[in-house]
Amino acid sequence: MGYATINPYTNETLASFRGLSEAELEERVARADSASRFWAESSFPQRAKVVLRAAGMLREYKDDYARLLTLEMGKLYREALDEVRLSAEILEYYANNAEDFLAPETLSVASPDEGEARVVSEPMGVLLGIQPWNFPYYQLARFAAPNLMAGNVVLVKHASIVPQSAGAVERLFLEAGAPEGVYTNLYASKEQVNALIADDRVQGVALTGGEAAGAAVAGEAGKQLKKNTLELGGSDALIVLADADVDRTVEWARWGRMNNCGQSCVAAKRIIVVEELADEFLVKLRDALGALRAGDPFDEETTLPPLSSQQAADTVREQVREAVNGGATLISTGARVPERGAFVEPALLTDIDERNPVYDQEIFGPIAMFFRVRDEDEAVRLANDSSFGLGGSVFTSDPAHGEEVARRIHTGMVFVNHPTWTKADLPFGGTKHSGYGRELSEYGIHEFVNKKLINVVPIDGAP
Repeated sequence: MGYATINPYTNETLASFRGLSEAELEERVARADSASRFWAESSFPQRAKVVLRAAGMLREYKDDYARLLTLEMGKLYREALDEVRLSAEILEYYANNAEDFLAPETLSVASPDEGEARVVSEPMGVLLGIQPWNFPYYQLARFAAPNLMAGNVVLVKHASIVPQSAGAVERLFLEAGAPEGVYTNLYASKEQVNALIADDRVQGVALTGGEAAGAAVAGEAGKQLKKNTLELGGSDALIVLADADVDRTVEWARWGRMNNCGQSCVAAKRIIVVEELADEFLVKLRDALGALRAGDPFDEETTLPPLSSQQAADTVREQVREAVNGGATLISTGARVPERGAFVEPALLTDIDERNPVYDQEIFGPIAMFFRVRDEDEAVRLANDSSFGLGGSVFTSDPAHGEEVARRIHTGMVFVNHPTWTKADLPFGGTKHSGYGRELSEYGIHEFVNKKLINVVPIDGAP
């Protein structure tokens, strides 16, 4: 597998990196295994010192870090700055809260004969993280921060199109004072990843990626009886009820669909609008998308960047062709895009039924699927008629009723009057084909720790 920085705005190759030899890989794994022993014995304040210093460096050098994101995967520069800030917030959140989250828990027992029972949280050791390209720092922060603070060490296999971002995070932790082996970046091949999962020194695996990759990694981890978590994307529904504020909801729908140029697992990919508002909403959303301005992602005037790669752009165009051939109607927004670079014109797909090839697909780009429904019940049914179950949202002028509708949606996350989003203190994860396990918040730090029961029982009790 080749690792290379290809600027998607120009399709110019800026840098290439060779993969690891078997000897180099073994050296890094051995170093991580050695580091796991003393890092597990370090105190929370010692770990927090490193993690907080890394967060401070992200904030201090935010422009340098953001620039790499824009060069490598085309992210709007202002969105890249937002990602750097969010990553720093996640590091700070776990540095400041991990000790409380993992404090020993005293259990209530039924009788004095059971003595005193406590559950303590112990690190598992070396963990492998397999991460995608769409949020190159945020993905690493939400994997590394809780696990480093829990006393684990991490090996990270990042996406092949963001090698400089991957290397920058490894250097960040080293410069922040992390001992060698505590955070290790690997330019590894698929075969080497499989070997790592089978390696006795690796105790757990976390993957964010596609369904096929998730099934493969879960299968390999299952063979080795190793704990794993999967976040596999989604096709989030944004439901618009009859009492929603159309103009404000259109603004949120555009933001929810177009954040990161639509390349987000929790993007609002399916816009579901009740009949009373559908015509008005469709026209206003088309116009809102059509007002986007394509161009250089470093330019402050640009609101439509390229996709992450030419391959990504070609994949989205092929999905649109399949949808139209399957009976969907393509509504152009009129947004003009350059011929050079990995650009895709924003568009809407309507008239999609369950027989259409894209009905149950995730479209990772600036294309929104639009559905009109008779009423709230049909909206919920349609939202749930998906193999994915990551996030979703409900827009209404009645927040209490919005929460009632949210409870009927079969996903890991539902927001009312806001598209699905992420923060350090909110649990992130899905169900069905969107995977299992949780990241972020207190829930995220408990995934890869051993919950050990210690029960101190009076010796003079009856045998």
